[in-house]
Amino acid sequence: MQGLHAVWIILLFALAGCTDRSFSPTVPEALTVGTSKTIFAATNRDSLQDGRFGSERADGISFLELTVSIPPKHQPGSLKFGYGNPDPVTEFTMAGRRSFEGEAAFSSRLRQELKEFPAGEQDVTVFVHGFNSTQAETAFRAAQLSHDLSIPGATVIYSWPSKGKALGYAYDGDSVLFARDGLELLLRQLRSSGAGRIVVVAHSMGGLLTMESLRQIEIKTPGWSARNLGGVVLMSPDLDVDVFKSQMERFAEVPQPFAIFVSQKDNILTLSQRLRGLHGRARLGNLNSIEDISDYPVEVVDTTAFSDEAESQHFVAATSPALLALLKGARETTKAFEKNQDGFRRILPGQIVVRDSAVAVALSGPPSSNR
Repeated sequence: MQGLHAVWIILLFALAGCTDRSFSPTVPEALTVGTSKTIFAATNRDSLQDGRFGSERADGISFLELTVSIPPKHQPGSLKFGYGNPDPVTEFTMAGRRSFEGEAAFSSRLRQELKEFPAGEQDVTVFVHGFNSTQAETAFRAAQLSHDLSIPGATVIYSWPSKGKALGYAYDGDSVLFARDGLELLLRQLRSSGAGRIVVVAHSMGGLLTMESLRQIEIKTPGWSARNLGGVVLMSPDLDVDVFKSQMERFAEVPQPFAIFVSQKDNILTLSQRLRGLHGRARLGNLNSIEDISDYPVEVVDTTAFSDEAESQHFVAATSPALLALLKGARETTKAFEKNQDGFRRILPGQIVVRDSAVAVALSGPPSSNR
């Protein structure tokens, strides 16, 4: 039955792949009904003639400013968007695109954006997407997450060349390796742009990309990550545990906080295990015990209890309304993304387990959970 379930997941993905997800028109009029959110982007996708960026790999990095219109009927945790004909009243809509000639122009505009925030909130959150993502979808997701959590400062996406197709898993895996240098370049560039703090948030296969990029930064410049990053968050990372441990060994000092959001009900990571022939071996994102990574100063946040009411079991932290409310309260009450993690653990309800350096927080689910 488990094998049949995996087949059904693949078939559903293949059917979803029939929709043309590569086209998302720019509709400036959307801002007359929606809430504007600026998303900065760095991408090594290929540039298309109509101004969009596709799935092929480009040699250089392009820098952009995207304006996303968040619909007035948006509910926390939900991400609804159209492709060829979006409805700005109910769907996330691309309202503007602007390209920069180079890093200097990008940095200048980013500094301008940061000055719009109070001195203590001039931070940059970098979102690194996962498998099967288009550039527009990544911008929409980053806008949704930053809006729902009221994250201060500027939001930047690193848009690496995902095929944007369910059957493009192998291509995306190679693209992750291709995209490492670009993410390193972006992080170093952001550090020189005057940001107060830089927090990296990576989802799924983006977790592998983030860890690989940070590993090579640490090899070149030991201690850079801890000195220059205000936190790392891996959400549902599609990452082998042994590979993760080898990457962590390269850190002279691990940036703090370093949080890993996991779920034992992550159907995509279960499929990832099966595709690799690892039926009984968890990925980092569906880890059920912190024993294997107990030597590292990380927070493992178990979101399994929120999976049933989340819009996506592979992205519970972004699609569970109850968990989003909980995380927003934790951030606002204790400033969870600062160096001191004790408040973060105190504010989140659930069982706390400490194993050497690692800390596991098993969250209590919402009252309406069907656990």
